[in-house]
Amino acid sequence: MGKKVWVFVALPVLLLVMASMVKSPVCELSLKKSDWRMGVALYSFNRFPFSSSLEKAKSAGVTYVEGFDFHNMGGDFGDKTMKDLGSTEAKTVKMLLKDKGLKMKSMYVGTAQTESDWRKAFELAKSLKVRYLVTEPKRAHWDLVDELAGEFNIRVALHQHSKEAGSIYWHPDSVLSAIKNHPNFGACGDVGHWVRSGLNPVESLKKLEGHLMSIHLKDLDAYGQSAKDRMVGEGIIDFEAVVAELGRQGFDGEVYVECEHNMEDNLKDVQHAVTYFESLSP
Repeated sequence: MGKKVWVFVALPVLLLVMASMVKSPVCELSLKKSDWRMGVALYSFNRFPFSSSLEKAKSAGVTYVEGFDFHNMGGDFGDKTMKDLGSTEAKTVKMLLKDKGLKMKSMYVGTAQTESDWRKAFELAKSLKVRYLVTEPKRAHWDLVDELAGEFNIRVALHQHSKEAGSIYWHPDSVLSAIKNHPNFGACGDVGHWVRSGLNPVESLKKLEGHLMSIHLKDLDAYGQSAKDRMVGEGIIDFEAVVAELGRQGFDGEVYVECEHNMEDNLKDVQHAVTYFESLSP
């Protein structure tokens, strides 16, 4: 009788011990959950007014958006472009962002050509509480832009369009040349435009280690300027290798989906890119 009692007491304890040794599905899932700062470059929705583009970004499940200075803001803003907004309109932008639970840490500047243009861009960024500008200033403006960045405490992330598109920043070495002696400069790595320039995205990321502030996320079907955009994860870019390299570097900047195809109806493409990249853990 004593042996039977021992068995009945010990068996539940043994089962509990064995259960504790089995990996919990919930715990395992949480370990695989990535912690990327996912965002959408609002250029993806450049056919739509600002308020509509925010709604789309919100439905993609991101926290961050990147504005662009030539965005036609829509009727609510008198069809002004972002670069022409006044202080009152800037307050409306911040209110819309807050209502959607979104943060606009960066703004692409593609229209600045003069010293006055650059100062205006930094003043707008300050009024919008933007932390850094993503841009491609000409060489003659490197010192000017760096000085303004220091004055306004707003950094500059050098973006790379492709070689064939005429960007002086198409190669990481060119970016590093601009960063040298310009302490307020960093880099926004565009994996898709690197491929258009015939460059390996992972090797390009390695070259810019320590300078990467953000990433523009897209995928292509081939190397070269004639390549066509594909759904992220369905093209030729090895995103597992990209993620491994970002993890090795301890990258903690924003990853912005920038969809440049199906521009009239690309929300599903953007949502897919967000979901796909978030599933990859460094």
